Amino acid sequence: MADQMEIVIHPVSPQGGRKVTAHVLGVDADLGRAFTPADVPEFLRRAGLEDVDLSEDGPIQWDGGGPEVWTRDI
Repeated sequence: MADQMEIVIHPVSPQGGRKVTAHVLGVDADLGRAFTPADVPEFLRRAGLEDVDLSEDGPIQWDGGGPEVWTRDI
């Protein structure tokens, strides 16, 4: 299923947090706004996408910085 799955962690928004979206088997879904790294696997679990590699080498696309970026530089 990895070839049919795209998960994007978007850049930190002006309101804070990072939007998490998924495209799986032709369906697009907004999974929520993550404020900490722990939010991401919880959103994925709720969407039925458990055991996803969250590293920068995994199937997740980290836009605007990797898993260590949770605040905007001003």
